[in-house]
Amino acid sequence: MLASRRILPHCANKLFTKSVSDIMNIGLLRYPLQVTKAFRQSIAYLPSMLALGYFLLGLLAVLPWAQMFSLPASLDFLGFDDSDTPRILLSTLIAGMISLVVFSFSMVMSVLSQAGGNFSHKLVFGLVTERHHQWVLGNYLGTILYILMLLVVPIGDEPSLGRSLWTYLGAGMVIHCLGLFVYFIHKASQTVQINSVVTGLHQATNASLLHLEEQQESERYRLLDRPPTISDKAFVVRSQRTGFIQHADLDNLAELAEQLDGSIHLNFSPGDFTLSNFPLFYVESMHAPGDEWQESLRAQLVYGDGESVEDIHLHGMTQLMEVAVKALSPGVNDPGTARLCINQLTDLLRQRLDCHPGNAWVDIRDTLRVTWPVEGFDSLLYRVFSPILHYGRDDISIGLSLLKALKSLSLYAEGRDLVLLQAHANRVITVLTNAARHDLDREFVTQRLVSGEHRLTLPEALPGRTRPYR
Repeated sequence: MLASRRILPHCANKLFTKSVSDIMNIGLLRYPLQVTKAFRQSIAYLPSMLALGYFLLGLLAVLPWAQMFSLPASLDFLGFDDSDTPRILLSTLIAGMISLVVFSFSMVMSVLSQAGGNFSHKLVFGLVTERHHQWVLGNYLGTILYILMLLVVPIGDEPSLGRSLWTYLGAGMVIHCLGLFVYFIHKASQTVQINSVVTGLHQATNASLLHLEEQQESERYRLLDRPPTISDKAFVVRSQRTGFIQHADLDNLAELAEQLDGSIHLNFSPGDFTLSNFPLFYVESMHAPGDEWQESLRAQLVYGDGESVEDIHLHGMTQLMEVAVKALSPGVNDPGTARLCINQLTDLLRQRLDCHPGNAWVDIRDTLRVTWPVEGFDSLLYRVFSPILHYGRDDISIGLSLLKALKSLSLYAEGRDLVLLQAHANRVITVLTNAARHDLDREFVTQRLVSGEHRLTLPEALPGRTRPYR
């Protein structure tokens, strides 16, 4: 019996070490996958693949095909009589292509720079990395590479018929690029239109919300009424790098917590920017986690560059808010764009009312293993509507648009959310009262206070003016 007691802890320790080692190996294998994913999502991926295809085609073109088989005699009229003609033609084509590339992308950078000044600088990189821009760039670079390979490999005194046909193919590629140039101008002009920008942000944020709703269908998610109480004796695991944390692998985190027979509390929300040596996790367990276990814990985090709208819906909403605030600045002065952003935000907030994100993860035995903070609807509503109200406080149309949005949202809210919408509506009415200085303004606003279907308690007329809103 004594021997068995000595063996059991030793076996358990070996199993624990093996499990941690397995998760560590998963973390190490994930790194090249993350690098590959980052490359696939970068602006260099599609141009690199297209340029590689053109490069292989160029290698195929310079092979000595005349020594392998002969082409039909009916195509002899397409051959060049001397070697100077194809070289002059190819030199002219590659010079034109280089000029086309320089002109195309100097134009698009100028347009995108102007778009960044009018909308938000966060959107510029997203517009540059559009797939159609990458497709055009890849064909441009690939055509230049193909023609360059034909120029580098000697032709000889009299070019063969096959080499002549490959030269004609290079000319066809340049003609194809001219067509892409027209397409490129059309897409670039459409990309910077405000309707396209706002609609793109709305669609990306909507997809992120739908993905979040799909995750909530898992039986492992739980929604705690209040944040869990963390013991003073909880062990702290700190970060070793700085950056935006996009998401964490909850399955592996639960397995790690189960190995310690404890629970892990995340001290961040997905999308937060954390610093090096920041307390990322609080671990509640009977035994202190080892260094190897802590490394495997940190390996479950996925960092990203900047704000990812596709992964976190909060970033999409804040970017729509920033576009609206930018449009209300004196340098842009475009309240129509701000109202368009308010409409899109209203739809996204309505979807957020229907979604109740979980803040806990349990194992198969329904034991709490992982918790994390979630930004509530009250914080989200304040974050996206308050800056627009502040910068548009002198524009009656902005105040009425916000009031209409709150009215619409009240039809889908219940309980505490409805009380919250009422408080924001009272604040908007206060701003409208101070902005409506003329009797015509006050009459115009009064007619729209109670119009439309809603569940808010609103006055039938604007109250007397108070001190200016600041």
